[in-house]
Parts: sequence; structure tokens; C-alpha cells
Amino acid sequence: MIKIIPLERQIKTVIEAPASKGHTLRAFFIASLAKGKTVLKNPLIAEDQKYAMKALKSLNVKFIVKKKEIIITSKKIKVLNKKIFIGNSGATARFLASFAALADNKVIIDGSERMRKGRPIKELINGLKGLGVKIKSSNNYLPIEVQGDTLEGGTTKLRGEISSQYFSSILISAPYAKKDVKVKCIGKMSSKPYIDITCQMMKDFGVKVKNNNYKEFLIKNNQEYKPRNYQIEGDYSNSSYFFAAVALCKGKITIKNLRKDSTQGDKIFVDLLKKMGCQVKKEKNQITLENNKELKSIKKIDMNSYPDIVPSLAVVSALAQGKTEICNIGHLRFKECDRIKAVATELKKLGVDVKEKKDSLIISGKKELHGGQIDCYNDHRIAMAFSVLGLRVPGIIIKDEKCVRKSFEDFYQVFKKL
Repeated sequence: MIKIIPLERQIKTVIEAPASKGHTLRAFFIASLAKGKTVLKNPLIAEDQKYAMKALKSLNVKFIVKKKEIIITSKKIKVLNKKIFIGNSGATARFLASFAALADNKVIIDGSERMRKGRPIKELINGLKGLGVKIKSSNNYLPIEVQGDTLEGGTTKLRGEISSQYFSSILISAPYAKKDVKVKCIGKMSSKPYIDITCQMMKDFGVKVKNNNYKEFLIKNNQEYKPRNYQIEGDYSNSSYFFAAVALCKGKITIKNLRKDSTQGDKIFVDLLKKMGCQVKKEKNQITLENNKELKSIKKIDMNSYPDIVPSLAVVSALAQGKTEICNIGHLRFKECDRIKAVATELKKLGVDVKEKKDSLIISGKKELHGGQIDCYNDHRIAMAFSVLGLRVPGIIIKDEKCVRKSFEDFYQVFKKL
């Protein structure tokens, strides 16, 4: 439990963006399929990545972790440890489900209580069964049992509204299926930018994906990933907290290692802050944001493609003039916690007028809020977003702040630089 001390002066600082969580995890699985040695430069090493490395080591992948790089060496996917525990890492569980179908034996994937009860995997199980994979679960959550050497290929279907990670899981392993793979999307795809990251990284490692407007994906099975040196770019999601801090507390910040041409959807956050009154300067590999006035609301914004920055936008909106409706975010109920409910509940504690709907949040901004104890629900993004709010609002106490380790182990060290 920590108490956040409000700032007494405006922010003026330059920091380095943390490495991208999504890029690092995808690189782990792609490099583990590329026969040979891959060197990842500037990787993120947080809780999710540690679980992913441990899981892949159980399947005969070698990792050498150095200060600013990870060396990954892979030959044949063999089961060295039948039972694999992935903690609360949803992405690891989903990517591993398809990957394990390429191994030489049976694997059991298990995780935390949240993974066992609150993060369904039924859609991915059905999608993999459509490609011949022998996979089963007693209740459509973890634990799941995957039989190796059963990724036959062919055509399968997935509903798009729950998680794009189901698609990324199959796409990453698809080049090693016994036949070509076609994945059809039923309904509307959520979190499209994360599919873009997956397809771009597959291309970077030598595999092409045909994306037919997010309705159908085709991967030929005569392709292989090529080992290489790969630079992990900075993370827009985790940078959002520091941009939000300047928006709330005024001042100026430059964040380096943020690619202007990134496929990360969360780069939209600075554009949203610009609409709210901030000044933004984008350069090739850094962004400067400045604010010297009170924020105004956005009114209504569809955040379906940007789930990870919803908590950041919500805390900023709480102190903006006017009403903000954050809509089309139903899939946030299946994250590390029910993020719609969590954000609404914790903002109400601080005096914010919030309406929680099935797939949206309506936040009426106020000039002043009061303090309170924030429950994080073991969700890193709730902890980081409300910590930022504490820089402006006196008396905010963050319970279980250590949950930030999931994606940003040194968050509070960087936070102090503000």
C-alpha cells in the first residue's frame, strides 16, 4: 500500500519509453519457432515475460537474459515439463495453446484463479479444434490440455468481439501447421491494432499473412520464421500514464523511443489529449506533450481498438470540463479484472459521477475530487492509472501496488522522476 503525494509544481522531464509488452511477448513465441539464434534488443522483462520464458523453456527453447538483450535459441519443440503454469498472463496462455500443438507430446497449461474463473478461453479452444488440434478443458477456462503434433491446418472460425489474442495465437503458429490455415472472423474484430502488430512482426521475421479486412486471414504453411536481431520498440500503452500526468498536472514531457510509424493503436492517446487541450509535437522517435490549461472533455469516443488505455483516459476525463462517454468497450470485462466495473467503482470513491453501462462508461468531469483507498483488483493498469490521478488529487492510496510488476516492474521508479 502506498500513498501518492500530489505534485506542488508543474512537470518538466524527459524519459525513455518502457519496452513494448505486446512486441516482446510476440517476439518470444515467433523467435521460439525460428530455428537458430535470435537476439532481442531492448526487451521488456516483467512478470508476463518471465512466465512466458519459463513456459517456453519447458518446451525446449533456450533463453539467455542480459541487461539490455535476450538471446533465444530454438531447435525442436519438445516437452521437457508437461505441466506449465502461466500465472495471470492471458496473452501467454493464449499464445501457448497454439504453440503447444506443435510440440512432440501432451501439455497441460494452468494459471491463477483469475485465469481459471474470469478469463474464458472457450473461443480459442473451438478455433483450434477446427484446425485439428486435440485440446480440452473441463469448463472452458484454464487448465487446458493440448496434445502435441495435432495442428493440421485448414479453415476455422473465431468470434472477434472478445479478444484479438485468440487470432494472434493461431496466426503466430499457423506457418508450421501441416496445411495452409484460414481463420475467419465472426462479427466485429476488437482491438484491431494488436492484430496489426502480430502481422507486422510475422512479416519482420519472414512470414506473410493475407489479411482480408479483418474478416479472413490466410497463412501459407510453406513459410518459416528466420532468426534475426530484432529491436523492440517503446510501449505507447505504458507511456500513456506519463502523458496523462502532464495533462492533469500541467507542464511538459518528452518521451523517447516511441516510433512515429508504430502499428500500436495506443499511440492515439496523445491525439485524444490534444483534443482535450494539450499541445503535442511528434518526431521520428519521440513525442513531446505540453499542457498549461484545464482540460475539456472529448464528449464521445469509441475505444474498442484501444482497451489498454481506457483507464488512462478515464482518470483524465474525471478532471476534464464536461461529460465523456467511452463506448464500445465490452471486451474490457474479460481483462485482468472487469475493467469497466473497476474503473467506475474506484472513480466513484473519489467523488466522480460515473455511469457504468454494459459496454461503456459515462464520466462527468469535476474541478476537484477527494482522496480514497484504491483497490487495484490485481490489475496493473488500474494501479498505474489511479497513481497518476494521485499526482493531482490529495489523499489517494493505492492498495496492492505491486501488481504493476505484470507489465512495468520499475513503474514507480520512473514515476518518481515526475
